[in-house]
Order: sequence, then C-alpha cells, then structure tokens
Amino acid sequence: MLHAGWNALLKSSGGGDPLLDTATVVAGSTACSLVALPFLPLPDSEAWLFVALSTFIHFGYYLTLAQAYRTGDLSFAYPLMRGSAPLLVTVLGAVFLRELPQPHVIVGILLISIGIIGIAFARRERHPPAAAWWAFANAAIIAVYTLVDGTGARASGNALSYVLWLTFIEGIVFLGWILWRRGAPAIGYVHIQWRRGLIGGFCSVAAYAIVLWAMTRAPVAAVAALRETSVIFAALIGALWLKEGFGLARLAGAATVVIGVATLKL
Repeated sequence: MLHAGWNALLKSSGGGDPLLDTATVVAGSTACSLVALPFLPLPDSEAWLFVALSTFIHFGYYLTLAQAYRTGDLSFAYPLMRGSAPLLVTVLGAVFLRELPQPHVIVGILLISIGIIGIAFARRERHPPAAAWWAFANAAIIAVYTLVDGTGARASGNALSYVLWLTFIEGIVFLGWILWRRGAPAIGYVHIQWRRGLIGGFCSVAAYAIVLWAMTRAPVAAVAALRETSVIFAALIGALWLKEGFGLARLAGAATVVIGVATLKL
C-alpha cells in the first residue's frame, strides 16, 4: 500500500511535469533519510560497493519511471512495471545468487506476475506503445536493483541503515542532476509541492525498508513477488481516485495475484 500510494501521488500531481514530480518525491525521501541517519549505525564496509552501484541504477529507475507516467496511465504502467520485475528477479536470482525457488514458489511467482500483467491490460482500449516500452525498461531496472540491494542489505548488518544511506546518497545525485538540468525553476517547483514530496518520500523509504528487511530473512525472488501485490492497491487507487476504471477483468487479475500469494505459502 505504501508503494502504490507514493506512485499514485506522483501520477496524480497537478504540476504536469513527471520528472519534477519525481524529483519532489526524491527530495522528500532524502529529507526523511537525513533526519533518521544520526540514530543508526553505519552499514558494514562490504555494503558500500552495493550502495554505489545501486545509486547509479536508481538514477535510471527514476528517469524511466517519469517517462512511463508521462506516456501512460497509473493503472497500466504501474502493473506492467511491477508485474514483469518478479519474473526477471527469479531468473537473475537463480543465476547470480544461486537461489533456485522451490516449485510451488515458482508457480506462485508466475501467478502473481500473470495476475498483475492482466490488471495492466484489462482495459480494452489501445495503450500508447511508448508507455509499454518505458514500463518494461523500468521493470528490467527494478529487477537489477532488487538483486543488488537484496545482497547489499544482507552484507550491511542493518537493512534500515542500508536503505537510509542509499536513499540519501542517490537522492543527492539525482537532485543535483535535476538542478543542473532545470535550474532555479526546479527549486521553486519542489518548494511548492513540498508537502506532497514529504508524504511520498516517507512512503517510498518505508516501503523499501520493509522490502529489504524481508530480503535479509527470505529468498529475494519470493519477497520481490510479494512486494508487487502493491499493484492491487494501485488498481484500486486508479479506479476510485483517478477514475481509470476497474471492472471484472481487473478483479480476475487481482484474484490471480491473491491465489499466487497463497501458493507461495503452501
């Protein structure tokens, strides 16, 4: 719900500039991290390489996220991004982390992904091809940073400390780039939208902290798939708040996701 919530805030912003809306949420998450960092220990030395690598990867994530929302609806782009990622995480996790899921976990991950992608394509009207391509590009980036951060959190000795340092550093890098590209108007935009940014930023940090904490205690692929149940909340928010429609097809997709979640726990 936290993850779907901050993406809905991003998509529903009245500013009309997805890149600056993204920067507003990033500024909020950076501020939240800065406030909390003094109360936590530093991550172990082995984790800093993963922080640096993930900072670079998240830069691409924010750019593709903004483009996906520039070209497509929340209820289309969000499920496509989140539904494709668990499948990629499962494959990459088996190759690089040697975490081969048990058969029932693979079935659960497939059901969750099928249900999520079904929610994305439930509406019969044609979606912009650009939205699909940006969403798939974002999904690939999600899969890569999920593996990097799952490994980094395990190496850090403290998942929350890892998340907060990562969020703070990647935020400084991304906001510095935004300032270089957009200049003073970007500062004014973030200033006007600061309340939305703080709420979205807090939800973003809290959601990812929960995910990485879980990855220190369970297989990365299973956690990545469970994380994407956020799509059910996104579909509901899109239908009830953004008036993007729901219908029987999306209800069937949501039911498939729930069955997939249950299958993971067999």
